[in-house]
Amino acid sequence: MNAHVQRFYRKYIDEEAPIRLYHEVIPLHETPGLKWDALTHLAPALPKGWYELAHLKVSDRIEFLRDFWLSTLPFVPHVHAFLQSYFDQLDDVGVYLTQLHFDSPFECEIVYSLKDGSCFYHGSPPCTLEAVEALNREFSDVLPPDYCAFLLIHDGFSKHTDTGMIRTRYLKEIYRQLRAELASLPEELQHQGRRVDPSELIPFYESFGKKAYQCFYSGMRSGDQVGNLYYSTQEKQVFALENLAFASFADWLVFYMEGVGG
Repeated sequence: MNAHVQRFYRKYIDEEAPIRLYHEVIPLHETPGLKWDALTHLAPALPKGWYELAHLKVSDRIEFLRDFWLSTLPFVPHVHAFLQSYFDQLDDVGVYLTQLHFDSPFECEIVYSLKDGSCFYHGSPPCTLEAVEALNREFSDVLPPDYCAFLLIHDGFSKHTDTGMIRTRYLKEIYRQLRAELASLPEELQHQGRRVDPSELIPFYESFGKKAYQCFYSGMRSGDQVGNLYYSTQEKQVFALENLAFASFADWLVFYMEGVGG
């Protein structure tokens, strides 16, 4: 694991304060003695497959997750080529259990550590297929297929200390808040000369500390695919610039994961 991971997932044990303070951290991939029966009580959200993954050697963990991503996401040549390259850049993939306070439940994440030491990515446990289908129905079946597929890999995914992709349990409330804000603007929000109805923007990613969101926009529909735009609550406008508007969720994901230096 690179130095960023080691600093992020540690307890406050010396004079150098970590990025995030945990009461307890268990790198499951480095703790083979923990049994599944005990972990189901300690970390109820831990998927059984993640427990099994943590007991594989590093190269097998990386290869297994590469195959899982490629088989779960819809096939798009440039996206799959990028993912092949991305997994080649990893020096480790680990499963971490974290506890914020002594009486808090343990959360779990898969951590993707880049061998160049630039940063890392971490993802929360996936949704069930039934939960994804129910969520899509709540949004009138407008959520794009590649996004729905990604939720079967991770429900929540971020780079380093970024807020990142919004977990589905918070999605409806953030959507409601953003919709109310958009409706209260003194001027109508427009994109390429077309009025944007507040209900047409569904946020799925939040930028840390900026109150800015990447949003699915049903006005950018092509077949079963829905494009996405960046909306800043500070500047109160959507951006259709080349690097902030994407024809698909998978294109945005590649953009997000390519930015390994920032």
